[in-house]
Amino acid sequence: MAFKLPDLPYSYDALEPYIDKATMLVHHTGHHQGYTNGLNSAIEGTDMENLSIEEILATVDPCNKAVRNNGGGYFNHVLYWQIMSPDGGGQPTGELAKHINDTFGSFENFKDKFKKAGLSRFGSGWAWLTFDRGILSIGSTANQDNPLMPFAECKGIPILGMDVWEHAYYLKHQNKRGGYIDDFFNVINWKEVQNRYNSLI
Repeated sequence: MAFKLPDLPYSYDALEPYIDKATMLVHHTGHHQGYTNGLNSAIEGTDMENLSIEEILATVDPCNKAVRNNGGGYFNHVLYWQIMSPDGGGQPTGELAKHINDTFGSFENFKDKFKKAGLSRFGSGWAWLTFDRGILSIGSTANQDNPLMPFAECKGIPILGMDVWEHAYYLKHQNKRGGYIDDFFNVINWKEVQNRYNSLI
């Protein structure tokens, strides 16, 4: 198969108490595995088998729902696992911290805007911090769309993504998406986000 489900960089219970073991287990082995299988089935026998996931998403036909949904789901979750850590939380440092302060006024303002992006996404989707031609932006997309897709609601290279599908939080937080988002800030792996940012500047 072209794509494989990546191992988590930590144990399923490592993000507790903020994100529970049961959610992580189902999310990774159920949902992400499903997107991985669906993506491989959708691209089998096509030229896309020889492309990276970034290349697939950059050229995906919005009407090709199998590739759009499963390819987005695959990429989004790979990023999601990596930008969380049991040693996460706090604030970014260095150039990223300065850029966030310059763009949003303060880290607290950034948190407020990012939380609003997650809360205001009706139904399922993602909130993003993206970088594009020197500009940091906050936005959101529906379902498994992401900013790499040419038709996405927000554009740029995602350096931070927050899953706001109910499957990401419902076992612990039920319908309280805001509580999940508050907890998510305690597990953000800012070192990984900074590495992604630094690779683009």
